[in-house]
Amino acid sequence: MTDQRELPIPTPETKHFWEGTKVGELRLQRCQECSKHYFPPRHFCPGCGSKKTVVFKASGYATLYSYVISHIPAPGIKPPYAIAVAKLEEGPKMMCNILNCDQTPEALVLDMPLKVIFQKVSDEITLPQFEPK
Repeated sequence: MTDQRELPIPTPETKHFWEGTKVGELRLQRCQECSKHYFPPRHFCPGCGSKKTVVFKASGYATLYSYVISHIPAPGIKPPYAIAVAKLEEGPKMMCNILNCDQTPEALVLDMPLKVIFQKVSDEITLPQFEPK
């Protein structure tokens, strides 16, 4: 078992996203046909199938949509920690961890306002995480 957190591997479809996190930007995509904002990155709109999409800098604001508190150690993560889903201001949902906050049900209130922060974990990967706003 490794002591390091398993990291995502950037692909051509996700390159813009990971380049954005390195410079402190949360980048999403928007369809030019139906105006849907979406995440995770892909080369077509999941709403209408159009390939006419643009990348844009998201606000970085979200609300806590759902979470579970894990008390089981994981590589590179000390328990307890929240495995959460943040609903971005633009609409899409994103899995993340909630940092800089007690990892208790009393502190992690559904619909609480969140803001993105960036956690550099390697030279290639900076993870978008969230903290209370």
